[in-house]
Amino acid sequence: MARFGVDPRTLVFVGIYVAALVVLFATDLDQRLLPDLITLPLIALAAIFTVAGWNPFIRTNDDFLWALGASAVVPLALFILAIPFGHGAIGQGDLKLLVSVGLLAGGPNLFYGLVAGALAAGVTVAVLVFIRRLTLKSFVPYGPFLILGALWVILGLPQP
Repeated sequence: MARFGVDPRTLVFVGIYVAALVVLFATDLDQRLLPDLITLPLIALAAIFTVAGWNPFIRTNDDFLWALGASAVVPLALFILAIPFGHGAIGQGDLKLLVSVGLLAGGPNLFYGLVAGALAAGVTVAVLVFIRRLTLKSFVPYGPFLILGALWVILGLPQP
């Protein structure tokens, strides 16, 4: 409770956001899909919450500008970087998720969550390849790792 203050709007919003991330995590593992039905409303919800001034991660105008920039630039950069690897190298749902995480958690936290998710993915895949549960040609959804990174920055990363 101390992490998000005593404003009930903040607690309700963070609770809804985290619950949606858990649903997305399970859906991506099961169906290899982060559906627009959840990712698009999260973008709108994070934007409304931030503009209304109820966001515990966005405290100043500079924070807002960084969040806005990161939520646009990071997904676009990942989309462009994935082009040489062909269709499906990164899912559109993953990119939409990153937009909402950027709007909610802010620019630096989006970066930290992305790095944490990439490290978790790398370690997990390396272990699964080493124990021969996966091959180098296996498909592994990236969304659950992005979600773990997002949950870490929202719930666990110390905030200034």
